[in-house]
Amino acid sequence: MATFNTEIFTGGGGWQQDEPLSISISNRGDVVPQDGGPATGTTVTWSGSNAGSGSVTFFDDGSRFEGTAQFPDEGPVGYRGTLSD
Repeated sequence: MATFNTEIFTGGGGWQQDEPLSISISNRGDVVPQDGGPATGTTVTWSGSNAGSGSVTFFDDGSRFEGTAQFPDEGPVGYRGTLSD
């Protein structure tokens, strides 16, 4: 499972720290490996009533991502993260 320290961008408030994001996806191979980030260019999209929705693309050998998210009862925000140590 890869865990990322995240920030949201709300417009007038600038970038603000948010909760960590943990991701683990595998099928025949690791999409998001247990011990690091996914390959550069990998895009992950999610949607659910409890989790909201989002779409992020990974860069720099999976050490960071950029995208957007919308959490329950909130408007859409810019969303970015860096792989935690």
